[in-house]
Amino acid sequence: MSNLKNVLLTANTSWYLYNFRKNTIIALIENGFIVTALAPNDSYSEKLETLGVKFIDISIDQGGTNPINDLRTLIQFNKVFSSNRYDVVLNFTPKNNIYSTLAAKINKIKVINNIAGLGILFINESVTSKIARLLYKISQRNADKIFFQNEDDKKLFLEHNLANESITARLPGSGVDLSRFEVIPSQDDGVVRFLLIARMLYDKGIGHYVEAARVLKAKYGNNVEFNLLGFLAVENPSAVSEVEMQSWVDEGIVNYLGVSDEVEKEIAKVDCMVLPSFYREGVPKSLLEAGAMGKPIVTTDNVGCRETVNDGVNGFLCVPRSTQSLIDKLELIIQMSHEERLTMGLKSREKIENEFDESIVINCYLDAIKEVLEK
Repeated sequence: MSNLKNVLLTANTSWYLYNFRKNTIIALIENGFIVTALAPNDSYSEKLETLGVKFIDISIDQGGTNPINDLRTLIQFNKVFSSNRYDVVLNFTPKNNIYSTLAAKINKIKVINNIAGLGILFINESVTSKIARLLYKISQRNADKIFFQNEDDKKLFLEHNLANESITARLPGSGVDLSRFEVIPSQDDGVVRFLLIARMLYDKGIGHYVEAARVLKAKYGNNVEFNLLGFLAVENPSAVSEVEMQSWVDEGIVNYLGVSDEVEKEIAKVDCMVLPSFYREGVPKSLLEAGAMGKPIVTTDNVGCRETVNDGVNGFLCVPRSTQSLIDKLELIIQMSHEERLTMGLKSREKIENEFDESIVINCYLDAIKEVLEK
């Protein structure tokens, strides 16, 4: 392939592109592509530029449902696409998958989309969800390739006739960097530490985690510890507020660790990773990273989450929205010996190495770009 192919990556935050697609960007540059990143400007935009990409700012109202704002976003995409010659655009995150695809088609640019969890779109029968489904239908029929992170989403898309099966493929989530996330056993100090990493949303099961922590703290006292890490008070109807979080911390049932660019330091300290999400996930990055570091996983038998656990082998699956089921599974972890937990965690590493190595994802992207450019 000539080394003058222009590739554009778009997402609804620069944070996402830097944290989830950094190695993909590096691989594209190493393969001779000219890379541009298009996302709202935030503290990660400059970090993207240090990788060697050109950065373009765009405004995207992430969770908003105002059609005027979305129309503005579409117009902005069109403006960028029409003023530069791009060969292929890789879209991540929902609104990018819709509006960037529409704009790309107007400008005859090849499109590769990544459907990472459909959130509430297909659960909800609200007017907003119906409009979103219609927009997906119109836009995705114009894509050249669509990657899904789990079989459930792919099946749903095909059932709703949103895409032609021939252009769909499945990826192992966004993959995980196995050299950055390596096995680090927790200390054997008599305390069993749990960690939940996510945006602090009730849909991610934060409420159930806190209730479980309250029950288990009452039973095991200081022999158990429950930690939370991730963005707080985000713009989302199911967001946990700062006041709520502070009340849980004051009650002494959880520790809130804020946000971190070096999550591996926090994962290293714990005995088990937890995510009781009932949201339609892609494949949660936090579970992949914890698995790569040799941690047992407790998560829900839910879309995207269940892909990371062989129940009873490298962790446990609990019933979505059931605090009691979560308590039962966490207690299984607490009652294991330190050695048993480490052994279970090594099974996680094995699973991640076999199924979720980031290099698998990067190679799929390089192949897909080659494929759509040759069409």
